[in-house]
Amino acid sequence: MGILNTLLRSVTWWNSQTLGTQFYTWRKGEKVGEDNQGNTFYKSVEGRRWVIFNGEAEASRVDPDWHGWLHHTYSEPPTEKPLVHKDWEKPHQENLTGTPAAYAPAGSLRQAKPANRTDYEAWTPE
Repeated sequence: MGILNTLLRSVTWWNSQTLGTQFYTWRKGEKVGEDNQGNTFYKSVEGRRWVIFNGEAEASRVDPDWHGWLHHTYSEPPTEKPLVHKDWEKPHQENLTGTPAAYAPAGSLRQAKPANRTDYEAWTPE
C-alpha cells in the first residue's frame, strides 16, 4: 500500500500532496496549526502560506478563519489570534454540490419520493 500511495502522490495533486510539495514542506515549512478537519497549515520564512489537505484537496473545506490567514487578510493564524464569531453565524460547511448531501428542493428529481404537485398540469397533444 505504501508504494501505491507514493506512486499516486507522484502523479496527482488531489490526493493530499505531491512529492514536490512534501519535499518543500519538509525543507522550508513551519507548521502553524490544524483545523477541525485535520488539514495542516504551514508558512515559510519567505512569507508563503499553504495547506496540506487531510484527504481530498477541496478548497471549500478550508474554514473562513484559515482562509483569511492563507490569503494574508490576517497576519496571525487562528491558533494565535482566533476570530471573534457572532452568535448568529452558522458553523462552516464545505460545498456539498454534486454530493448526495446537496440541497434538493421539494419536487426535485433527486428526492427519494417526489412531492405531489398540484400546481402543474402536464401538456398532452391533441
